[in-house]
Amino acid sequence: MTGVAIIGLQWGDEGKGKISYLLSRDAEYVVRFQGGANAGHTVVLDDRELRFNMLPAGSASGAKPCIASGTVVDLSEVLEEIELLKSIGINTQPLISRNACIVLPIHKELDSMIEQIRSSEAIGTTRRGIGPAYSDKALRIGIKIEDLLDSGSLKSKIKLIEDFHKLPVGDIEEWVELAEKFSGNICDLEIILNDELDRGKRIIFEGAQGTLLDIDQGTYPYVTSSNTTIGAVFTSCGVGPRKISEIIGVMKAYTTRVGAGVFPTELKNREGDILREKGREYGTTTGRPRRVGWLDIPLLRYSIMINSIDWIALTKLDVLGGIRKIKICIEYDINGERVEMAPPNVRTLEKAKPVYIHLDGWSALTREEWKKVAVKGWDALPENAKTYIEIIEKLLSRPIKLVSVGASAGMEVAK
Repeated sequence: MTGVAIIGLQWGDEGKGKISYLLSRDAEYVVRFQGGANAGHTVVLDDRELRFNMLPAGSASGAKPCIASGTVVDLSEVLEEIELLKSIGINTQPLISRNACIVLPIHKELDSMIEQIRSSEAIGTTRRGIGPAYSDKALRIGIKIEDLLDSGSLKSKIKLIEDFHKLPVGDIEEWVELAEKFSGNICDLEIILNDELDRGKRIIFEGAQGTLLDIDQGTYPYVTSSNTTIGAVFTSCGVGPRKISEIIGVMKAYTTRVGAGVFPTELKNREGDILREKGREYGTTTGRPRRVGWLDIPLLRYSIMINSIDWIALTKLDVLGGIRKIKICIEYDINGERVEMAPPNVRTLEKAKPVYIHLDGWSALTREEWKKVAVKGWDALPENAKTYIEIIEKLLSRPIKLVSVGASAGMEVAK
């Protein structure tokens, strides 16, 4: 089989969009399999930033974009991103599973209300209505894409939602019009994907967010509203495990997270500020500054284990250039016990004291110098950068086959 899954190993923002773009260049389809317009993936082509919230970022390569049933869809975002693709010469229409639920105006209102109620314990959501849309789906009162094409069914379902929430759904005429416009795209995506995989077609399954934000396997309650791990590919897309031939984990050379929640290796000092600015660590969707910290091996080991990762793509190595001493958290001290692998349980992680090793850094390189490194390959990397990568490989027991040394496509080193 030729299904390839791309999974984030940290708290999202690992650079999955760029990796998906690179791997989708020889694929027929690229599938967004979970999340909603709360996920921001960026692809930089010829110094132009292309930002995707609903369509898979890999569609910038020309692969056919697909949106699976495990997502919650904001149709206005889909329309905007179709136009974005047109602006780079890609005229395509996404395939959308008829079983995908939609985000309604009421969901965005509820999202803000819930965050206000939480007050000091707010999760830090994007307020895009994602959590309430998934909640309605679980309550079996959600509205699916295909419902928008059936006025009789839609009317009764809207009444049910309004009666339950005691709030008006809001104007959804725009949604109905968009669904009619997309009517030729709404399909039994699950059958199409299975047929194409059986025919030997290459399909990239692009995850949103990251493993540590998974609603079951993440730092609950400071997580997203969907499953972000490999299992979501199967449940969302209706393909079986044997149809995925390769599972690729994406991670930064350091750690970041957005919003509230435990973060054992967080840097709250000048070093953290420097990394944030050098790495341009601000949310694609919200613009919020990301929290920044050193690489966390115990959590990465857990992410790799539960996703059955085959190999790793390491991003933003260039950001560490110019730091004299670089730390890696290799284990935790929890109540005097050394822990090499840690599940992302909040109560456990709140007690965790990172145990670090210290490595010599390397000189900061200019963008032009990193370009030359990308052209020349592995041997052109600074020696201490190669040592850093090799130590990570040893600690995680997985090969790092692709190293990104800049935001733009083409700024990568294959190992």
